[in-house]
Amino acid sequence: MLDKNGIAKRIAKEVRDGYYVNLGIGIPTLVANFVRDDIEVEFQSENGVLGMGPFPFEGEEDADIINAGKQTITTLPGASFFDSAMSFSMIRGQHVDLTILGAMEVAENGDIANWKIPGKMVKGMGGAMDLVASAENIIVAMMHTNRAGESKLLKSCSLPLTGVGCVKKIVTNLAVIEVTPKGFKLLERAPGVSVEAIENATEGHLIVEGEIPEMKI
Repeated sequence: MLDKNGIAKRIAKEVRDGYYVNLGIGIPTLVANFVRDDIEVEFQSENGVLGMGPFPFEGEEDADIINAGKQTITTLPGASFFDSAMSFSMIRGQHVDLTILGAMEVAENGDIANWKIPGKMVKGMGGAMDLVASAENIIVAMMHTNRAGESKLLKSCSLPLTGVGCVKKIVTNLAVIEVTPKGFKLLERAPGVSVEAIENATEGHLIVEGEIPEMKI
């Protein structure tokens, strides 16, 4: 089973040389810490940063340099800062190659719910709506079940949707799963996790074909 860093490390393997990548709030922000040193990647944050680096070491934080989740970040040589209007022009203009988001629920057809938290006051879905509407390649980083042990990979989402049929791949603490027209397809299992455990933790239709390899992270 993976922890949050393990999920981010596995997703980092999906990042290719020359990609422009948007990192959502939560687990996705950790991905920048694990990208290979031999490739060049530009991480974008919708608050107006292009060229984000790993999180700063303790004591080296700059409170003026933050990501969309208000976390302090570092920037790489050549990084740029701009207003949110330009940032969302990049997103809406489909200039981002990969979007990595957290989610509370994902449906077997690729619907995503990641903005409305039950019982909590929120101002709105914010940039998530633009990200899922514009991106062609969306990977979700999430825990497979909630704190009550209930599946977050569902037949259909129960929470208000952020986007419809947009998620391509999901990496959880238990598995790597592809979203296909026929439902969730199990690609890899986390170290020490059985296929049966993944099936039991997945409410939506799960396709299992042949022997499922263990993740290499």
